[in-house]
Amino acid sequence: MLTDRTALRQRLDKATDHLETPVAAVDLAAFDDNADQLTARAAGKPIRVASKSVRCRTLLERVLARPGWRGVMAYTLPEAIWLVRSGVTDDVLVAYPTADRTALRELASDAALAAAITIMVDHPAQPNLVDQVVPPDDRPDIRLCLDFDASWRPAGPLHVGVRRSPVHSAAQAGALARMLSARPGFRLAGMMSYEAHIAGVGDDPPGQALRARLIRLMQSRALPELLERRAAAVRAVREHVDLEFVNGGGTGSVAATSADPSVTEVTAGSGLYGPALFDSYRSWRPTPAAFFALSVVRRPGPRIATVLGGGWIASGAAEKSRLPAPYLPEGLEFKADEGAGEVQTPLLGAAAEQLRPGDRVWFRHAKAGELCEHVNELQLIDGETATPAPTYRGEGRAFLG
Repeated sequence: MLTDRTALRQRLDKATDHLETPVAAVDLAAFDDNADQLTARAAGKPIRVASKSVRCRTLLERVLARPGWRGVMAYTLPEAIWLVRSGVTDDVLVAYPTADRTALRELASDAALAAAITIMVDHPAQPNLVDQVVPPDDRPDIRLCLDFDASWRPAGPLHVGVRRSPVHSAAQAGALARMLSARPGFRLAGMMSYEAHIAGVGDDPPGQALRARLIRLMQSRALPELLERRAAAVRAVREHVDLEFVNGGGTGSVAATSADPSVTEVTAGSGLYGPALFDSYRSWRPTPAAFFALSVVRRPGPRIATVLGGGWIASGAAEKSRLPAPYLPEGLEFKADEGAGEVQTPLLGAAAEQLRPGDRVWFRHAKAGELCEHVNELQLIDGETATPAPTYRGEGRAFLG
């Protein structure tokens, strides 16, 4: 009897055998199942899809057509404008502050765009930039979202989590909301807080029992503190404006964040692809859905097979967890002193003995959407059939420059 992985390898190989490598593929059955699992975990709260974790317009449209999914969290303003003009959605939250004057000018010149897109702020100088580009009297109101810092600061200078917004306390949130609500030409529509130290840190890293215990301890202390502080911040902001939404979470914390009464919607994206980093989560591990294949070009010795390319390294701290994961056939691993190479990558293990030049090895990227920065197309796999869909790169959209 075939194992699930062997059957998957056969399907991927058969669906893409007419294509040259590197080739990237998304198994639609797994993608759809992951979408449904995330919906169930959100327990009735709408999920905003994080586009940076998908980076394929066809797949964004696919998930937005499913019950429980509403709106996009984009990562740049030019991307948000393109998504609205392309008809993907009329509800985009830009997750990061922008300094793109050209995009701000386009946003301010179109009432439909201004009604559909919300930009992020966490500092009084950011609205000033908008006013410099287009004065308040010459534009429709620009929708704003206040970015509230979710990091944990248990004592003194100790800081756990990413450094994003300077707005950390309820008092700071209320003060910024008061200032923004009084400024002409703006509408404070929402508030966001991303608990990266909870949603973005797996609590079961393989082979690191001590680190796993420390992460679980940290998260067990950090989450209750955030729930209390975020609720206070929402109350402080609502003293000045009637918020349309309060956004929180990520794939790794959908269930926990959805249970927060102060949050009205959650964000998820990576869980649709099920990248390798999510193998270190206990609460939920998505089904692997996104893969890329490289061809074997050498057999330098017993139990060694070398593929062409392979250095598709994920962003973040430079460590082993950022390497792609050899997945099919099962039982391959990197050579410790070489890792994933730019031009070639040797792979070790019993499975390597069965590989010959021309065979394929399928990998999983450590992250999700970054896979799409390496290819112009994703092959969408339905059974044993592949249908190409352009990535952002394939559509000529370099939203990160």
